[in-house]
Amino acid sequence: MSFPKPFYRWRPHPWHGLDSGPEPPARVTAYIEITPFDLVKYEVDKATGYLRIDRPQRSSSQHPTLYGFIPRTYCGRRIAALSPKASKGDGDPLDICVVSERPIDRSDIVLTAQVVGGLQMVDHGEADDKIIAVLENDNIWGKAKDIGELPPVLIERMRHYFSTYKLVPGQENKASIEHVYGREHALAVVQASLDDYQETYGE
Repeated sequence: MSFPKPFYRWRPHPWHGLDSGPEPPARVTAYIEITPFDLVKYEVDKATGYLRIDRPQRSSSQHPTLYGFIPRTYCGRRIAALSPKASKGDGDPLDICVVSERPIDRSDIVLTAQVVGGLQMVDHGEADDKIIAVLENDNIWGKAKDIGELPPVLIERMRHYFSTYKLVPGQENKASIEHVYGREHALAVVQASLDDYQETYGE
């Protein structure tokens, strides 16, 4: 019996075993952890690669897009250097928000996305950028090339969500969105995360 190529006899780890995309940093693979329908924060378990429940969402807000990360990326010193108010990267893969016209209610999936921009987020002094992308071949948003081609209210929702989703009444908010950037800077962020990954985990 012959297997198709490429073929994985065992399931690859979403962070370390999947490719970063067909043409990174512009066309990337996104592994989706959370959908707009989830009221629980799921996060890939770094040891096993399975989705783990991180915590129930404390607030009533829901994520406005698909959310996950780009495989084989890492937020290290290069990512921090692109974020003036951050002292270091957060040590996780680079997060990505993927815009889709059709509702997608499943997580633990992979897709190809076109990078259009991002949010420069700082969380407890650590760079925690959120790349914004569109689902490839999406009938409404698939041809978007830059963040300015997306509805401003959608970017506003993403800014609001990430500014407040960890907020606890009576406590200081340690997360902030410092800047919304377009495609050119987003490509530099993705490339920096690929280089940080290679430095940290490369063979």
